[in-house]
Amino acid sequence: MNPYFDCFRTFFRIGLFTIGGGYAMIPLIEADVVERKHWVKKEEFLDLVAIAQSAPGVFAVNLSIFIGQRLLGTRGSVVCALGTILPSFLIILVIALFFSQFQHIAWVQSVFKGIRPAVVALIAVPVFKMARTARITRTTIWIPICCALLIALFGLSPIYVILAAGAGGYFYGRFIEPTDE
Repeated sequence: MNPYFDCFRTFFRIGLFTIGGGYAMIPLIEADVVERKHWVKKEEFLDLVAIAQSAPGVFAVNLSIFIGQRLLGTRGSVVCALGTILPSFLIILVIALFFSQFQHIAWVQSVFKGIRPAVVALIAVPVFKMARTARITRTTIWIPICCALLIALFGLSPIYVILAAGAGGYFYGRFIEPTDE
């Protein structure tokens, strides 16, 4: 099979059947890319997730671009990005064409209200999985909690939190954590 088509098909299918955006896609991308196809290792996937979160733009598209780049270079990144974007674009286009005719119907409103809790669950599951993979322990749990509080309670920009966490991780790895040299 053509590797470009395989990448496109994989990300198109993930984009087509995922409700809730990029974070809800993480378990599906991980299942296909890491566990089924073995395109990247679990540790590398976690690194790509972190980079995709830090980069400007849409998280799911960033992640697909980085995976495509890793697998097939620039063309692979374009193919994977198109595979991720196209299903959402087509679905939104169809909804936009017909939603105004149905938005006042009670059961349509109920469906959208019912989807919200499911989206929260779809986002929560990969957060807990990534916490295990990132080796968050009882002694390090304070870091993500403090970051969340700084953003939620004090309105600190996530960009500053990401930059501070990156600098802190660099200095910790450079000067505090023992090395095998």
